[in-house]
Amino acid sequence: MFEESNETRNKLDEITYKIIGLAIEVHRQLGPGLLESAYQECLYYEIVNSGLSVERQKVLPIIYKDIKLDHGYRIDLLIENTIVIELKTVEAFTDVNFAQILSYLKLGNYPLGLLINFDSKILKNNIKRFINTL
Repeated sequence: MFEESNETRNKLDEITYKIIGLAIEVHRQLGPGLLESAYQECLYYEIVNSGLSVERQKVLPIIYKDIKLDHGYRIDLLIENTIVIELKTVEAFTDVNFAQILSYLKLGNYPLGLLINFDSKILKNNIKRFINTL
């Protein structure tokens, strides 16, 4: 389980705030209507240039008892090896979107995730933050 101190929580909040600002910048430049892959590439570029470490399309296997199952699950962006970013270009979030990011947090034992929907007029209204409480 991920243990969170006040210092860790403050660091995660600081990184989250930075990521949201970068996502808003990408959305401001591109607007809605593009493919998810375009937003992912541009956000990746912004995150790299901000100085944060980022992995793109991070493979996430399932560990079941004593076997490792690689079923092609991939995290869109993993920031500082702690924050999962899942990007969407959908009309509205669904329960499946929420379950997906929660599963990634659980499987990877990551403390925090952001679900960002770029298919919106105002991006800040389409960002959801998730905390791994397991």
